[in-house]
Amino acid sequence: MAWDKVKLTRDNGEVVDAQAPLIISASRSTDIPAFYADWFFHRLEKGYSAWTNPFNGVQSYVSYEKTRFIVFWSKNPRPLIPYLHILKEKHINCYIQFTLNDYEKEGLEKGVPKLEERIDTFKQLVRLLGKGHVVWRFDPLVLTDTIHVSDLLEKIRKIGDALYGYTEKLVFSFADITEYKKVKKNLELNNIHYEVFTAETMHEMASGLAELNKKWNYQLATCGEKIPLEQYGILHNRCVDDMLIAKIAHNDTVLMNFLGIEVVSHFGKEFGTIIPEGAVELSDTLYLNKKRDNKDKGQRQFCGCIVSKDIGQYNTCPHLCEYCYANASKTVAVKNWKKHKLDPYNENILGKGIE
Repeated sequence: MAWDKVKLTRDNGEVVDAQAPLIISASRSTDIPAFYADWFFHRLEKGYSAWTNPFNGVQSYVSYEKTRFIVFWSKNPRPLIPYLHILKEKHINCYIQFTLNDYEKEGLEKGVPKLEERIDTFKQLVRLLGKGHVVWRFDPLVLTDTIHVSDLLEKIRKIGDALYGYTEKLVFSFADITEYKKVKKNLELNNIHYEVFTAETMHEMASGLAELNKKWNYQLATCGEKIPLEQYGILHNRCVDDMLIAKIAHNDTVLMNFLGIEVVSHFGKEFGTIIPEGAVELSDTLYLNKKRDNKDKGQRQFCGCIVSKDIGQYNTCPHLCEYCYANASKTVAVKNWKKHKLDPYNENILGKGIE
């Protein structure tokens, strides 16, 4: 599924080709809501931003002319709050993947606000956007010489209890330390004595979550994981999720046509309406029927996300989490953050250059 191409005029007056995606991811590569919200909404007003390919260094351009939906990813999305009205004015819908972990005692996330403040932010956003627009992630699950499965379950229990009534879902993943060289390197550099999840500890974790979930009845789902855990009621997630997008924006005909999702109005089951298998019921007289697979084939093998355009850049997140997969090093991330602050509204998130 290719995005439309459009012409746009850059800040310097040059006319260039740009892709014009309907769905924006902001972002897997860095925490745009926490650190770059001012930049993003400035660029949204300008109508475009520039993006540098991390593999070949080539710069391209992303037009927001046709954008209908944004998936935000963040550990501290509070800075989004003053800007949410702009999205409404532009008829752009959104939801937030909110990574809300508790590694305070262990110091694995020194750059994030206090847990109580992050829980309050979660609740504020739900009140503003509506239930279902803020997805709770405890991601990644990390085992160390001081964090055991039982400790992780207790951390999740406390947050899950605090969010009861505010979320419908919990997404998690097991830290892929051996597969991600940057994660392994960062943990070792920061003297974190990690343990790799085994099939046994994954099942122990899943069983414990299923037990906790008897109280919450959340939808439990893994992000990018191969291991099947359906026996515990745990599904494989789509973090950029066409059906969640459709639940929120089913009145957007252009977006529904792009996703191949049919919004069906009917008289009700009591009048003989048969709901197709796999359809999602919105109400007693409305359901969503997906007619095609929108999976993004450019993502990891076990990633369920649909197509979107990510506008972030690696090596730019100053949260400086000890296990980070998006930063090559803390030094590089801080250096690039300082570059951004020298030129905070440049078309590129990094101002005039990236390390």
